[in-house]
Amino acid sequence: MTTATEKSAGPLYLQVVNAQGKQVGTVEIDPAELGGAVNKQLLHDAVLMYLANQRAGTHSTLRRGEVAGSTKKLFRQKGTGNARAGTRRTNKRRGGGTAKGPKPRDYEYHMPKKAVRTATRMAVLSRLQDQEAVIVDEVKLPEIKTKAMAGVLKALNVATTCLIGIGQGDIDEKQTVYRSARNIRGVEVLPAQQFNAYQVLRPKKLVLTRAALSELCKNAKWK
Repeated sequence: MTTATEKSAGPLYLQVVNAQGKQVGTVEIDPAELGGAVNKQLLHDAVLMYLANQRAGTHSTLRRGEVAGSTKKLFRQKGTGNARAGTRRTNKRRGGGTAKGPKPRDYEYHMPKKAVRTATRMAVLSRLQDQEAVIVDEVKLPEIKTKAMAGVLKALNVATTCLIGIGQGDIDEKQTVYRSARNIRGVEVLPAQQFNAYQVLRPKKLVLTRAALSELCKNAKWK
């Protein structure tokens, strides 16, 4: 039986590769900078919050009083041998109103900001611990080209849905990377400062540039 909180055994040592997929170094990360432990319940709550906030809440059904039709009784109450019947707008009949059906509502709610930030860091830690993250030295493209971006992802052995995290140091490359990746299905590019737990956990792979990881882990030791 697993516990709701999984403690980290010690520092994480991760390989750093270049855009061609070749190892160019390593990085040591202290899990304490990413929450120290993965709290599954907190991650669950954060993901539910983001999913709820994405709901439009525009669902609407017609109640008995809103369905078009006469309110006259279908036939007299006594003497017919049939069960008593009221209006054709009752929810008991086909085409009638819906009993206690959904109406437009707002599903949005918010967790404490500190809990949201902690959940985001734990989501990144979870990806690093499960070896579902790729640390790349930098992603530089000579021009806006989808084929070039697809080649980089292939070299990084990322052939599935992924989130590419860039940092402030990659700001010059932000538009080039974003516009080159936007036509690739399942690929999303975001600055590390805009991460949230849902976006980190949803794709199957997390690709972090050196600058992005440095922003997430201030004391990362690069070798």
